[in-house]
Amino acid sequence: MSSKSQMTRRSLIKALATSTVAVGLGAAAAPGAAAATPTAAASAATAGNGRLVPPGKIGIQLYSIRDKVSSLGFRTVFEQLADIGYTEIEFAGYTQGQVGAITPEEIRRLLDDNGLRAVGSHVGIGALRTDLARQLEIANILGMPHVGTANAPSNVATVAGYRAAADEFNAWGAQANAAGLKLYQHNHAGEFAFASDQPDVRLYDVFFDHTDPDAVFLEMDVYWAFVGQHLYPGFEPIDYVRGHAHRYPLLHLKDGARNEANPNGFDIIEFDAGDLPYREFLRATKARGTRWGIWEQDNAPTTAVPPNPVDSLGNARRSYTSILGLRG
Repeated sequence: MSSKSQMTRRSLIKALATSTVAVGLGAAAAPGAAAATPTAAASAATAGNGRLVPPGKIGIQLYSIRDKVSSLGFRTVFEQLADIGYTEIEFAGYTQGQVGAITPEEIRRLLDDNGLRAVGSHVGIGALRTDLARQLEIANILGMPHVGTANAPSNVATVAGYRAAADEFNAWGAQANAAGLKLYQHNHAGEFAFASDQPDVRLYDVFFDHTDPDAVFLEMDVYWAFVGQHLYPGFEPIDYVRGHAHRYPLLHLKDGARNEANPNGFDIIEFDAGDLPYREFLRATKARGTRWGIWEQDNAPTTAVPPNPVDSLGNARRSYTSILGLRG
């Protein structure tokens, strides 16, 4: 069967399945909702039986299933993710390990063949410094609207260090805008620490306040934000998103189970098997349905909730079902 025939058959099956769900739930958002206007997408999310993350906005960070990307390759992985129901892909590099070399153009064809859309990518901050033009070019080849980094803005934990980082990101963001893209930074817990030279100033606030809101965007990893709250109390993660919704086009939906023995306060776990208040969090975000919810589980290749076998794609399937089932 030709690639074109596979694409047509797969797209038809997905379209029929989604339209059935939409009728049953009162016109829930379809996979095409990713291309809808923000107002239309928000209305669809509200109409879709209170879905907090519409079907067309559920993505996956490929780092979660990096073992499968390396052993099976993008083609097989994309086919399986599409069968699960994922529609959005966030990359963690553009290589497929032992399967062999692949070009961005070839990756784009595989995305299209499976009805998937690239929504963003985690690029090393060093690559942004030395190879930004090529990174933006790859992002446009893949058709993604965002390109970002999961590195901290700076390794210098001072106010001056983070202000300098903000200036650097502003320059990168302007270049991304010129290429039709949005630059974003993904947090871990350390960004919520206090400055070493001004212990009453939170580093994340320095970066947030000194980056151009039209050029530098943010991907909140909700798990790491709650770990940051545990380690460096005095803030509510939701307040950033609720107060500045346009700056957070992407959210990482990573769950955590409380564990007093873990210095972070939580263990990473598959979605909806943990204790993070996702329903309350997502209900509180403004303009819900207009941003992507991206599932990530750092330890998916090595852990599973009993009695499930260890299998990162199994975690991906169960987590997709749980995210799809979130109602507000």
